[in-house]
Amino acid sequence: MKRYLMLLSFFIAFFLFLSLQADEGIRDRDKIDPMYKWNLSDIYAGWEEWESGLSRLKVLMDSMTVFKGTLAEGPNQLYKVLKLDEDINILVYRVYQYPRFQWDLDTRDQGISEKVKIVQNLFSQFNTATAWIQPEMLQIPWETMKKWLDENEKLEPYRFGIEDLYRQQKHVLDEDKEILLSYFSQLRQNPPAVFTELSTSDIQFPTVMLSDSEEVQMTHGNYYFVLSTNRNQEDRRKAFEAYYGIFEEMKNTYAAIYNGVCQRDWASARARNYNSSLEAALEDDNIPVSVYENLVSIVRQNTAPLQRYLELRKKILGLEEYHLYDGSISIVEFDKLYPYEEAGKYVLASVEPLGKDYQQKMKTAMSGGWIDVYEAPGKRAGAYSSNVYGVHPYMLLNYNETLSEVFTLGHELGHTLHTLLASENQPFATHDYTIFVAEVASTLNERLLLDYMLEKSSDPYERIALVQQAISNITGTFYFQTMLADFELQIHKMVEENKPVTTEILKEVTRELDETYYGNAAVLDELYHYVWTRIPHLYRTPFYVYQYATCFASSAQIYQSLTSGSKKEKEQARELYLNLLKSGGNDYPMNQLKKAGVDLTKPETFLAVVEQFDGLVTQLEKEIEKLK
Repeated sequence: MKRYLMLLSFFIAFFLFLSLQADEGIRDRDKIDPMYKWNLSDIYAGWEEWESGLSRLKVLMDSMTVFKGTLAEGPNQLYKVLKLDEDINILVYRVYQYPRFQWDLDTRDQGISEKVKIVQNLFSQFNTATAWIQPEMLQIPWETMKKWLDENEKLEPYRFGIEDLYRQQKHVLDEDKEILLSYFSQLRQNPPAVFTELSTSDIQFPTVMLSDSEEVQMTHGNYYFVLSTNRNQEDRRKAFEAYYGIFEEMKNTYAAIYNGVCQRDWASARARNYNSSLEAALEDDNIPVSVYENLVSIVRQNTAPLQRYLELRKKILGLEEYHLYDGSISIVEFDKLYPYEEAGKYVLASVEPLGKDYQQKMKTAMSGGWIDVYEAPGKRAGAYSSNVYGVHPYMLLNYNETLSEVFTLGHELGHTLHTLLASENQPFATHDYTIFVAEVASTLNERLLLDYMLEKSSDPYERIALVQQAISNITGTFYFQTMLADFELQIHKMVEENKPVTTEILKEVTRELDETYYGNAAVLDELYHYVWTRIPHLYRTPFYVYQYATCFASSAQIYQSLTSGSKKEKEQARELYLNLLKSGGNDYPMNQLKKAGVDLTKPETFLAVVEQFDGLVTQLEKEIEKLK
């Protein structure tokens, strides 16, 4: 069965990497209109009510111990344990997310950080105290368990989780070993915790003098804003060198942290009888290792369209040398800003193909209190959507009115609507969908948004920017994420082969990947080989990023079904897709995608994205010619 406490210990969230921020400086949070801030009182009215919830959680956790040694007594006893575990995990969402969200709004607040750690420590203790449950369940013969499931309707919500537990039986240890491993559950969070503190709380951003004599502090947001809006290549170079220079200075510390992540993963994999860290990461969702390996191999062999695009950018921008820090600037002078309300209208209108009910739910999500919109001092960078079961999802943005952030809004609302539909249509035991399908909803929303904005736009410069946005989605979501997945696989294999993982080795692996992906189409600055120092997913959720690429390939195929064929075929495709969102985690994700018409075991699914990318580059060339 899925262990929600273990999932929440590293925060159930769907992060983009580091999103763009405003160039006007970071806003004072107190001066931001409440309409654009989270209403956390939907979870708890205040800290006193949270303390009460924490106390109740401790009582429920303590009550679990009385059931030890009784599971074989019959299906009623098993149901009591499963129902109590469910009640605990429903409460966990509130008790954990309330302080965690507040900490994300100001990571400098050590008082709130302590409250987060209190809850995490409680989870660790509970995991130890309940380590007996799965081993004891597995002592019940499968024939007996199947009979209980078939004859007791109240066990039906838990059927998939129980069947999955027996499928993975060889990776569940006896009680003593499970208890021993549980002692390390809190320790497992130390590497990502150190990364977070180093990259957010302790980081000292430098100030750079740009060509217009403006001094800009290179925060995460301002760095990306300069790269995406400043048309002076020298300014972009200064921003790049200042920003990456921070990470390069701490390269040895980051290398030690990442080595700790990989060593931790391999130790856990061996302890549970897996052949590799990758197998351990994929087995829970029943994903074949071949899907990951095929993705990495296919994309590595099909980088020519990416290099063609970079060469086109160099030509259009009129640059003598093309650097990777030139990759975010628009190829035409298009710096239009989109107020948040305008962006919301675009996103809402774009999802019309998904039906009125979908649109109404999205309108509710944008009505206030669910989305924290703007950057503020101490606020976590990036964007995500994260659920509080029984309340509603919460979205974190750092919106700065650029075109990229319009698409970020659509992306995260895709996650939010997925969560709403799953929670409404599934019992708690199967409401939580896997990461493997999570990015399908978000990337599909981005594609629908692109169609809508292209249809409404008559500005040739905006149209070029939109085609470029579609291309950027593939470079960032498909190519770059697969390159990171390749990096993860190589480094974890080194650890598994007892090879050293040092700063220089991490740098050289990245250098080889850069040369493979970008070839001679870009000057590969030395600092860029330290990109691994600043990617949160590598430290927080290993073997996560490949799913951006698989989800993008899946959503591209679903998009084709939604937008081509007869009216009846489109309606059928919409129903299949909405059923995918509504299915939550009631089946293995590969099976869920197959029901929606996607087969990721076929190389053609990935090659179709490469072909789509090549076609978009051709379209961009034609749009540029029209402009001339």
